[in-house]
Amino acid sequence: MMIGMNTETCDPAELATLRGIFAPRPEAAPPADWEAVRSFEAEHGIVLPEPYRTFVAEVCDGLRAGPPYYGLLPFAQTPSDWGSDRPERLLAEPFPLTATWMWENDEKDEEALSEQELEARMDAAFDHGSLLLGTDGCGMYWHLVVTGPQRGHVWLIDEYGAMPFGTSPMPGTPGFTGWVTHWAQGRSWFAGAPEETA
Repeated sequence: MMIGMNTETCDPAELATLRGIFAPRPEAAPPADWEAVRSFEAEHGIVLPEPYRTFVAEVCDGLRAGPPYYGLLPFAQTPSDWGSDRPERLLAEPFPLTATWMWENDEKDEEALSEQELEARMDAAFDHGSLLLGTDGCGMYWHLVVTGPQRGHVWLIDEYGAMPFGTSPMPGTPGFTGWVTHWAQGRSWFAGAPEETA
């Protein structure tokens, strides 16, 4: 079960944790500043969830070393392998999922939904209500949910399905700070996988 989190105010302890992880890294991109964050929010009709909002405005707006494997993206960018023919990302539309959905093996949905309905639902998982944090390659994208019931949670979405970080098989503390801390500690995203070096 996913736990709720405070996404409206920035917890000073979480911000201190994030500063501690990113400040010693000389390759960390400078913060975007509050004007850029507010302009992005106004353009997309959203308010970024805390502590990510304060993090990109005051601490760091991207890190090539990660997380994830190919780096933490600046908040307004998509990965280079995202594809130019994809539909427009609609950040103000609520993220449609509340629990893991592995569409690759979901016979129930395949029988109940037409191929068009299934594709529309999958597209919404990729493009509605989330900001792209980066990629681990091979079509594995990390998303920070910015609208809907999962606001503030980090999800891994790929060609096989979508699952939230902080639940089995990706145990850890849900949310952006938990996700970053998990990476900084060199822990594998998946339970039972070998530990990594951050």
